[in-house]
Amino acid sequence: MRGKILFAAAGVMVAACGSSPAASVSSSPTPSTQAVVAVEAKTVKGQTEAVLVNANAQTLYYLTSDTSSTVACSGQCATFWPPLLLPTGDPGSGSSLPGKLSVLTDPNGRQVLYNGHPLYAFVKDKASGDANGEGVNAFGGTWHPATPTLAAI
Repeated sequence: MRGKILFAAAGVMVAACGSSPAASVSSSPTPSTQAVVAVEAKTVKGQTEAVLVNANAQTLYYLTSDTSSTVACSGQCATFWPPLLLPTGDPGSGSSLPGKLSVLTDPNGRQVLYNGHPLYAFVKDKASGDANGEGVNAFGGTWHPATPTLAAI
């Protein structure tokens, strides 16, 4: 898929902290002016795939051991896999994104989820086309790029 499909939200911050389970989930969209999630074509394992990216065009990933109510990646993990955080409000979603964006208040802060999967970037992705985190086994699970058709948990 060429081009970007932008989805609005209040803002983006990337941070790392904490180590306790999650507290609450919010999912009512209130769009505003800054993009949080877009869809771009990336090369993953030699094939072009449509993947979710953050406002800096970095590939977004999910961890198989996370759930929609508890993150397995916080503290030390979040230094390698920075969570996609939203300081206030709820992420908006467009009609062309088949899944649902929501926010989970967890040890990392107000983390953005897609179909119940917390989203992260990867520190080893240096250029906007990188997807170096695919298949990495670390921090209790396997990391995969988030795609628009990602199944809900």
